[in-house]
Amino acid sequence: MKTNNKQKTSSRSSQGVSVVKGQKFPLTIKRIGINGEGVGYYKRHVVFVKGALPGEEVVAEVTKAGRSFSEAKIKKIRKRSNDRVKAPCPIYEECGGCQLQHMNYEATLEGKKDIVRQAFVRYTNVPESTLPLKNTIGMDNPWYYRNKSQLQTRKQKDGRVAAGLYRENSHDLIDLSACMVQHKQLNRVAQIVKQLLGDLQIPIYNEKTHSGDIRTIVTRIGFETKQIQLVFITRTEALPKKELLIKQVREKLPEVTSVMQNVNHEKTSLIFGEKMVHLYGEKTIHERLGEYSFDLSARAFFQLNPSQTVKLYNEAKKAAHLTGKEKLVDAYCGVGTIGQWLGDQAEEVRGMDITEEAIENARSNAKKHGIAAVYEVGPAEKWLPLWLKQGFKPDVILVDPPRSGCDRQLLKSMLKAKPKRIVYVSCNPSTLAKDVQHLIEAGGYAIQSIQPVDMFPWTAQVESVTELILK
Repeated sequence: MKTNNKQKTSSRSSQGVSVVKGQKFPLTIKRIGINGEGVGYYKRHVVFVKGALPGEEVVAEVTKAGRSFSEAKIKKIRKRSNDRVKAPCPIYEECGGCQLQHMNYEATLEGKKDIVRQAFVRYTNVPESTLPLKNTIGMDNPWYYRNKSQLQTRKQKDGRVAAGLYRENSHDLIDLSACMVQHKQLNRVAQIVKQLLGDLQIPIYNEKTHSGDIRTIVTRIGFETKQIQLVFITRTEALPKKELLIKQVREKLPEVTSVMQNVNHEKTSLIFGEKMVHLYGEKTIHERLGEYSFDLSARAFFQLNPSQTVKLYNEAKKAAHLTGKEKLVDAYCGVGTIGQWLGDQAEEVRGMDITEEAIENARSNAKKHGIAAVYEVGPAEKWLPLWLKQGFKPDVILVDPPRSGCDRQLLKSMLKAKPKRIVYVSCNPSTLAKDVQHLIEAGGYAIQSIQPVDMFPWTAQVESVTELILK
């Protein structure tokens, strides 16, 4: 009988192991994967098991068979880890925003350290035994730490407005009545805004028909100042019942000091569009980190966990070893927070970012803090080569890139500049390790230290500060 290869559900790895969707087998979990899943090996074939913890023995059922790895779910736990706990969030399994609430917090810190270790073992030639990797810096109270929420909206069948996050790997919206990692005030604001939108019958965006108005509700709070900014992401600039909506927000949410509208008319998963409209109050909110205060516009990047941000920035300051005589480049600078945190110990700071509002904030923040700084709008890979041509030579380059890592042209310019020290703040261990290997191979740099910091408790994400010196 002939077999239709397109209908086959089995897959064969490079080791010749056949794995079939729906297949069940016992599995011992060895470690945590980069997305928070447990990692085990079935006859040398890698299997990722959502919800499984290191040291556990489970019966796994394959949900997706792959050539180099497969995905599975837990059918039964034969041996439980001592680190397994009951997740306190009632919608933890549905939401997918957190991945590790079923794990003891101290164990998550060790797991995140191991995620960084795995990346360097896989993507660099640095011997694991010599890797200068420190223990993860955690939080005393790892709850309600996020200062910003971005909730997608949807009109429910009963007419109520839902706002929340998409279920993992789908566009099924999970309505969030509360979130245990968002600041409690943001939870309250979101609930009242949903009620207002429903009561006023303002059309809610429908992504299938690309109709309706309110796409996303974005809120951000200054942990120290308690100021709150509310942003309505809309499909068009014509916001129905705008004046009445603003009036209701002012009456029911006096703690909201800034109301903005952002227009995003594209069929896209990106939250923000290009056009920003000021509706009420201030155009920015203010936040303090230590002795510094920062103006934050709606689209400007700012770290989501202020208390851990201080720890992260202090680690970056340690790694920079500034004496007051150095020229510092702050690539991907945002509103200038990290560069200015270090800037009082540098002779000059230069930074760049692609968001114009962020650079405006950075310039005003530097002036307010009395820091000698130059900030330009545009990518780092454009400005650093230009500054080098103009004769500017940095002693220390600080990079805090997106998850995709540093642009190749920027790495090339960094190698040309040959700063004595590079401080790499990363939110993605894999791209960090790849970039570090390039700097080692092509530039003669050596790793002095790697310090993981838990910026997002209960998620699989881990930030780190890596210090590189020119040999």
